[in-house]
Amino acid sequence: MGKVIEFKDKVVVITGAGGVICGYLAKEFAKAGAKVALLDLNEAAAQKYVDEITAEDGVAKAYQANVLDKANLEAVKEAVLADFGAIDILINGAGGNNPKATTDNEFHELDLPAETKTFFDLDKSGIEFVFNLNYLGTLLPTQVFAKEMVGRKGANIINISSMNAFTPLTKIPAYSGAKAAISNFTQWLAVHFSKVGIRCNAIAPGFLVTNQNRGLLFDESGEPTARAHKILMNTPMNRFGEAEELVGGVFFLADESMASFVNGVILPIDGGFAAYSGV
Repeated sequence: MGKVIEFKDKVVVITGAGGVICGYLAKEFAKAGAKVALLDLNEAAAQKYVDEITAEDGVAKAYQANVLDKANLEAVKEAVLADFGAIDILINGAGGNNPKATTDNEFHELDLPAETKTFFDLDKSGIEFVFNLNYLGTLLPTQVFAKEMVGRKGANIINISSMNAFTPLTKIPAYSGAKAAISNFTQWLAVHFSKVGIRCNAIAPGFLVTNQNRGLLFDESGEPTARAHKILMNTPMNRFGEAEELVGGVFFLADESMASFVNGVILPIDGGFAAYSGV
């Protein structure tokens, strides 16, 4: 019989916890015995998951948090410490893309329609938004919460990278670059905190259907778009992933008894996407 991973009485802080992926992770950590702090700019979205957790006798609380506002994060940290005690695990899940940082065309061509939003039309504010949300939105919570984790046995951080950190996807240069920065930052943190007992790793999810990308992957009638078909053709398992399929990887990285020597790893959970050359 294999080891059952549990996090009894561990305090887990999750940013972006109002979203599909991190909300699901919050529920699973609670089922495994953790006390979970769900942080999101949209507190109502996080509260929805808290309600589901507490309905099953789990321990969780929602906090309105802006991952780009350090003073706000400090206040939230003090509230979490008062509510749950010392912090064991930080999951940096806040992130996302922006239409202003996305091109209409995959390839630049000489005779594109005039209304096409090309690379040359990308909006500086949109690019800044994407880099700030993904990179600073991971760095600032780490500054705030990891300060309380230094020297704590079993403490660790898990960041959310992406498939496009390995090979950039067309149309989304800012998001791809920002996620590449997350992978790099994860390795940097793993080295930086290696002498004070904090491990840092990341997962790199492949293509899951979330609220953010649903419109990209399916048309109004619910049929897969051309881009969705291209994704599926390049995913050897020929399907999209489900949020629950991230849990095993996250639990493994977070569990000190199983991953105590795993540090600075970016773990693909992608149905083989990163392994496939397309041929």
